[in-house]
Amino acid sequence: MNKKNIVIKEVGPRDGLQNEKEIISTGQKIQWIDLLSNTGLNYIEITSFVPPKWIPQLSDALEVAKGIKKKEGITYAALVPNLRGLESALEADMDEISLFMSASESHNLKNINKSINDTFPVLKDVAVSSIKAGKTVRAYVSTVFGCPYDGEVSIDKVRDICEQLFQYGVTEISLGDTIGVADPAKVEIVLGELSKHFNKSRIALHFHDTRGMALANILRAVDMGFTTFDSALGGLGGCPYAPGASGNVATDDLVHMLEKMGYHTGINEDLLQTAAVFIQNRIRKSLRSHQMAIYNTVK
Repeated sequence: MNKKNIVIKEVGPRDGLQNEKEIISTGQKIQWIDLLSNTGLNYIEITSFVPPKWIPQLSDALEVAKGIKKKEGITYAALVPNLRGLESALEADMDEISLFMSASESHNLKNINKSINDTFPVLKDVAVSSIKAGKTVRAYVSTVFGCPYDGEVSIDKVRDICEQLFQYGVTEISLGDTIGVADPAKVEIVLGELSKHFNKSRIALHFHDTRGMALANILRAVDMGFTTFDSALGGLGGCPYAPGASGNVATDDLVHMLEKMGYHTGINEDLLQTAAVFIQNRIRKSLRSHQMAIYNTVK
């Protein structure tokens, strides 16, 4: 029996770097993204067009977006919080616009400084304007599996938020385990309920590896028929507004696991490691992934 294709969306240049204290130069970011473009990835989220005071690491978003060598067949995306950020994203000719909000009220207030209800009109404006400009729109919904401030998050609330976002013309929603509290049993419950309402092909999963459960959670989701996952090379990342959140599931570990199991990702592991070594040297600390731990031990 042939194994299915799995789509891996690399978020390292945005979600991975946003929490790093070591400022990476614009040129180095461009070099890294160009290396990622050569690995076989077909989706890279390269930056975020947010006010520089929010995330100083990504204050050079426009320069980075204009400086990379885009390859045909790759979608280059950026996170956009409002219409002002969208102006810059359109100037940079991003392929896809990413929206973001939380499923929990407290995290949304910390992250966006707005209530969930007040966030919807802003995202609607960005989504509608993006589509008019010929861009596709993706949305992140954070804290789906638990919130550092509110604890458990209602599946009904997640469903209602997703329904609203899809009404705005969003093509895909990425459900985030922002603080890494999910486990395979919980993944089955949450995704089982949501799959009653939404096509699985329009749902992606964004797992953090705080408790070492991310790969197990992904396998459970794959078994349930979900095929799109966000990850960050080397396990980079964390949420500035979620205390204790560790990095994203590592792209290199995820690709290795899936390819060993016979799934097809289209990603070259050797070229992925080259890109991982490059960014590890720039942040001046070891990456968290198991693949890089092996590399660092035997190099």
